[in-house]
Amino acid sequence: MTAEVNRPSEAATVEATDDRRPSGSAADPEGIPAAPTEQDRPADPAGLQAAPSEHDRPADPTPDPQGQLEIPQGQLEIDVRSREAHLPGTEKVGIGALGATGRPMPDFPEPQPLASHGPARVIAMCNQKGGVGKTTTTINLGAALAEVGRKVLVVDFDPQGALSVGLGIRVNELDVTIYNLLVERGHDIHEVIQSTATENLDVVPANIDLSAAEVQLVGEVAREQILARVLRPVLDDYDVILIDCQPSLGLLTVNALTAAHGVLIPLECEFFAMRGVALLIETIDKITDRLNPRLQVDGILATMYDSRTLHSREVVRSVVDHFGDKVFHTVISRTVKFPDATLAAEPITTYASTHGAATAYRQLARELIARGGAA
Repeated sequence: MTAEVNRPSEAATVEATDDRRPSGSAADPEGIPAAPTEQDRPADPAGLQAAPSEHDRPADPTPDPQGQLEIPQGQLEIDVRSREAHLPGTEKVGIGALGATGRPMPDFPEPQPLASHGPARVIAMCNQKGGVGKTTTTINLGAALAEVGRKVLVVDFDPQGALSVGLGIRVNELDVTIYNLLVERGHDIHEVIQSTATENLDVVPANIDLSAAEVQLVGEVAREQILARVLRPVLDDYDVILIDCQPSLGLLTVNALTAAHGVLIPLECEFFAMRGVALLIETIDKITDRLNPRLQVDGILATMYDSRTLHSREVVRSVVDHFGDKVFHTVISRTVKFPDATLAAEPITTYASTHGAATAYRQLARELIARGGAA
């Protein structure tokens, strides 16, 4: 015997008006009962449910591939664009307004074009702590300087070869690198230099072979000055030479500091990174006193800044209190665009040209030139 299914009458499907009483109230005077709630509805024994009307269906839903989430068409794209436009720390700070360092933001004018190139000013990108943004800053500052007409050479002086990879060089296929220039005679640096996809930006590549250089250079005469000898033939060909140092204060870093005119110190906005700066400054003072009297600190660059965290703001404030005007006004914020650009083997200035991170490095290039750190 088949069980009968009690279907609601048409009167029960009439939509309630604004005057309908809440569920569970007394019967309506006109005899139309209030719509039952989920708790009031009896279980459907046959598993049959009335199909929703056209008025009940949401307009143009975009179903999630897993069937777990429905997002109205276009809403996701709007949200993503909105978040990118308001990344903390990437907002353009007006001239005279207080920047992330707590100081009024000066005006950094657009650099004037150069009539000729050279001699180069050599800048070592140095910090003995790893992961603070040395390679990222070398690539993107170099690209930003190249954008304003400066001829730039970047030197990969880290055995990890991250700088070379970040500019699209296949380091495992190289026969001659900076390592060969350091430990072998008879190589011409012009033959080792490789051009990049960015105009006016060249690179001296490195790979894991460089890790053996420190041991092999120990017995060399004037071992601290070997990189300076290697770079001497190309000084007149470039306006700026940026050296990406390894995260240590070993012989390779001492070579970079001896060859350099200035030091740029990327500093992650984190407490442990700040602690090592004092030791680095002490090392720079020793090299200035004993090996390279012209060496000077061009500036300290706050990187991986996140204005949403009190810790980042306190670290920047503390660094400014200790080092004053040595700290750049430009601050580099943390963003996923940097690893994305590295994966694409491009500087941020071409990978995401309008992004706040690209704007920040362009501002850093103008600030460096305005300070006299570059031609």
